Amino acid sequence: MKVSFSTLGCPEWSWAEITAMAKDLGFNGIEIRGVGKELYAPKIKEFLPENIEGTKKKLEEMGLSIPCFTSSSCLFDESNIETNMEEAKEYIDTASAIGTKYVRVLGDGQAEPKEDISLDFLADSLIKLADYAKEKNVIVLVETNGVLSDSLKMSELMKKVSSANIAVLWDVHHPYRFMNEPVEETYSRLKDFIKHVHIKDSVMEEGAVKYKMTGHGDVPVKEAIKLLMENNFEGYISYEWVKRWCDELEDPGVAFSQFINYIKGIIR
Repeated sequence: MKVSFSTLGCPEWSWAEITAMAKDLGFNGIEIRGVGKELYAPKIKEFLPENIEGTKKKLEEMGLSIPCFTSSSCLFDESNIETNMEEAKEYIDTASAIGTKYVRVLGDGQAEPKEDISLDFLADSLIKLADYAKEKNVIVLVETNGVLSDSLKMSELMKKVSSANIAVLWDVHHPYRFMNEPVEETYSRLKDFIKHVHIKDSVMEEGAVKYKMTGHGDVPVKEAIKLLMENNFEGYISYEWVKRWCDELEDPGVAFSQFINYIKGIIR
């Protein structure tokens, strides 16, 4: 099991600052969700075609990798499906060029479940995207968010798609927080599909989610990590500190350092 952080947590940092912090703190990788003011990864300077080989070489020299490119592509959105499919393909192209295995897409646009979605339409979109991803040696990940925080629905979706190039990004927070699922239940249903994991912690205050540093909320992070370890999970657990959306959260230098030390304590 390897450890990364999402750049969602450090929206003010340059690429040089991001890579230096990852190396200094002992992370294995960096999940890409924007750099500075540019959220769209294929347009980030370091991932433009003329720069990507240099970026790849520098990462290798630093002993770092990019486990996942996290897109905003919403494949459930029937009214904008062509635009969202194009975004997903551009992310797949970028991931393929730098040697990253996974690209995240959204099966629901909200973290918290609200309106239902058509699993049939979503499955059809994913099947079409799987063919493109296979040619590029990339696997598309659907996150456990929104209505797909329900592991029964996510399992149903994976069975409808039935493709080696479509898998699950297990956001540990959402099924527990919004569906009241024990992590053991979520993992048991989805373990055959899980390739990448998001970690964040929170509490509920006055009916709203309030994010906390790892171990300071009530999300069973430790139990989830132990489950992964017991089952010899070989992918990345990635810290998703949502600083880009919640500016009031602690600075990334503080949060990232606390997270990696917390994880090392469990792994030891």
